[in-house]
Amino acid sequence: MHISDIKKRFREIFSSYHNIEVSDHVKKMILMDQYLPLDSTFFTIVDSQTNSFKYVSKNFKACTGYSRDEMFDKGLPFIWDKYHPEDVPLYLKSLDNLMTFTLANTKMKDRKDINYTWNCRLKLSSGEYANLILNASTLELDDKGKPIVGLINYTVLDGKIDMDICISAKIFNEAREYESIYFKNLSNVNLLSNLTKRELDIIRQLILDKSSVEISDIIGITRNTVDTHRRNILSKLGLKSTNELCAYFKKYPNLI
Repeated sequence: MHISDIKKRFREIFSSYHNIEVSDHVKKMILMDQYLPLDSTFFTIVDSQTNSFKYVSKNFKACTGYSRDEMFDKGLPFIWDKYHPEDVPLYLKSLDNLMTFTLANTKMKDRKDINYTWNCRLKLSSGEYANLILNASTLELDDKGKPIVGLINYTVLDGKIDMDICISAKIFNEAREYESIYFKNLSNVNLLSNLTKRELDIIRQLILDKSSVEISDIIGITRNTVDTHRRNILSKLGLKSTNELCAYFKKYPNLI
């Protein structure tokens, strides 16, 4: 898929006529970036209306080997060109699915509390591919409630790790905890499509090595109900044990 095709599809997904000023957000992110250590993560502030980055953090070069200035100057097409060609259609499908879900199933007042996650493979300056996990938080909505300016945190992982392309949305609930509201495995659509939101929340606790008693306290349901959910999860996924379940998801816990 050519960059011009990606631009067209991206523009369709985030079409809006809202003009936004994000200078205050940029100033806050720049200030914070001065104190962050060098590691395997970097962040950007993205304006989906102009396909541009309002800011690219200092860790970008350390994580990818590419020029931070070039990333900033060329905008989203620069990083799109580095995505694995096989992952680009799934990347666009990820954004489309997440925006469609958000506009159809969430209240406008809640949308700045939603965290979106997806992943793909990124070609590093060395020529090797790494796994890239993107976690996006909304900074600004347009007049119709569509997220159009976002803070995106990127985590770069070893490309030898075999990762399905997955997308998810979590929301800060009234208990001030992240609650899963959407999940789809685009590489293996049938794998998790029949799990409920409650079952996904229980999986997230299981991979943190929480017991049924601890999960019942955290989620607010009885231990017997937790155990019933656990049996149902294994049955739906065709797994024999919780150890198998955890081994699968611990490869990329950020996606659950």
